[in-house]
Amino acid sequence: QVQLVESGGGLVQAGGSLRLSCAASGLTFSRYTMGWFRQAPGKERQFVAGISISGGHTPYADSVKGRFTISRDNAKNTVYLQMNSLKSEDTAVYYCAANRLYLSTSVNEYDVWGQGTQVTVSS
Repeated sequence: QVQLVESGGGLVQAGGSLRLSCAASGLTFSRYTMGWFRQAPGKERQFVAGISISGGHTPYADSVKGRFTISRDNAKNTVYLQMNSLKSEDTAVYYCAANRLYLSTSVNEYDVWGQGTQVTVSS
């Protein structure tokens, strides 16, 4: 069973940066595509960024493209989300997710989810 634990969330000023980490348990991490999603209070969970097993394909939501960067370190069983030029609209709980079949931007396509980490951007 793959388990995901997010960390690195917090409060940051608009224009600032945060780096989220997602640590995966299990020996099969390198066989999963990974994604970051976020959910604001009262809103649906939305796709933020995804990364293929090798890191060669990294789709982003239009709202974060050019500001966020997803990466992974298979040797450390960890996926990252570097968030720069943060806006108040980025405030949400951020979730890490894994898909064992293929890279997807859809919430329903992911198999395993972390507990989430809060990101709050003030202005």
